Amino acid sequence: MDEIIDIVDKNGQPTGTTALKSEAHAKGLYHNTIHLWLFTSSGEILLQQRSHKKTIFPLLWDVSVAGHIDAGESFIEAALRETKEEIGLKLEPHNLKQVGVFLHETSYNDGKIQDNEFHQVFIAELTVDLTDLIIQESEVEAVKLVSFDAFESLLKGSESNMHFVTSNTTYYKFILKTIKEHTLI
Repeated sequence: MDEIIDIVDKNGQPTGTTALKSEAHAKGLYHNTIHLWLFTSSGEILLQQRSHKKTIFPLLWDVSVAGHIDAGESFIEAALRETKEEIGLKLEPHNLKQVGVFLHETSYNDGKIQDNEFHQVFIAELTVDLTDLIIQESEVEAVKLVSFDAFESLLKGSESNMHFVTSNTTYYKFILKTIKEHTLI
């Protein structure tokens, strides 16, 4: 589905205009997305394997939940909606903690897609079993929990192991540090 999204300027400020997601990507228009990283109290992070149907980075492992923010939708509303859609998990606003904003400017498919996104980044504790999650097959191939140590090890080898999106290494390190601090493990 080609959603209508709010457009922001290079500083992340609303412009008061909207566009189709496809148009934003074709023209390099700046917009917001949400990223939600789920972790367990025992020191694990939920990773999502991107669907084999995805145009960008199919089958690589990435953020627990991510998605575009519909026009007029708040960051929290988008995070809750995307979590329900992608992994069938119902969260409440008080479950989410915003931990940062990351600008992601990348060109894909020989310049056909110019992705200029401000990732609105949240974390939340995962309190259900993986078997309770219902994945959206058009977006998600699989999910898994990895320990903090395994996350770090996979990240170190991402140049050769084809596990993570290598251009996101600094971002992933920030996420691991933030979640570790939050869990105090």
